[in-house]
Amino acid sequence: MINHILAEELTTLRHAIQNTHPLIHCITNPISINDCANIVLAVGSRPIMAEHPEEVAEITATAQTLCLNLGSITSDRLKAIKIAAKTAKKNHIPIIIDIVGAACSTLRNNFLKDFLQTIQPDIIKGNISEALSICGNECHSSGVEANKEQLITLENAQEYAQLFAKWAQEHRTVLLISGPLDFITDGSSAYLISNGVPMMGHITGTGCMLNALTAAYMPAGRPLAAALLATLSFGIAGELAVKSSQGPGTFHMHLFDTLYNLTDTDIITKWKIITL
Repeated sequence: MINHILAEELTTLRHAIQNTHPLIHCITNPISINDCANIVLAVGSRPIMAEHPEEVAEITATAQTLCLNLGSITSDRLKAIKIAAKTAKKNHIPIIIDIVGAACSTLRNNFLKDFLQTIQPDIIKGNISEALSICGNECHSSGVEANKEQLITLENAQEYAQLFAKWAQEHRTVLLISGPLDFITDGSSAYLISNGVPMMGHITGTGCMLNALTAAYMPAGRPLAAALLATLSFGIAGELAVKSSQGPGTFHMHLFDTLYNLTDTDIITKWKIITL
């Protein structure tokens, strides 16, 4: 059954972005920077990928969203993230951060303890291991990959929903937890999304792309709606793209084309959402 109120909100959000072309300041990692820029362009927003500590404050002040990513982190990028985030906070510019590696690095974990408390980003995106880490729960990860034994499933979704909804409400943020099943909550509402295909795990940077795609939608609606629209759009685009692909290389190409050509009807009729 289609939730017509939600469908209208997401459709209105899509059109607003396509009509206004907001500027999205992305401080991301070199592994996925090109894909992140192109994913933002594909849905109608405009990316700027500046990370020099001496210019990020000026550039952030002109943007409509600040998109941050802790992947492949460097000292200069950490410094730039802090400066840009303070500028965004001062100017009431929405912030999203991808907490890449929060579960595998003391450096990133310590950085996030202070950052999440002082900045309070509008959306925090990560995999299940990273999300458990920032919530103070025991987690096990290898590198930046999620622990498969801790993934969100239909069987444990309600238990996770209680944990993460409570944390999101206390920290006044939206949690976007990506995986085979994506989970999104703002503390009041919680959703499980099953759109997507396994092939998305065979190309580098899909998590980073989802973070940037969410940022692209944030200037025109609620953070929760931006996270939902991005996750649904990305998953559905993957489902359609894989039909024309022979492997990771052609899938990567078709993913951008499919996302660019996605329609409101595609999203509304193909979404797979469970309200928790």
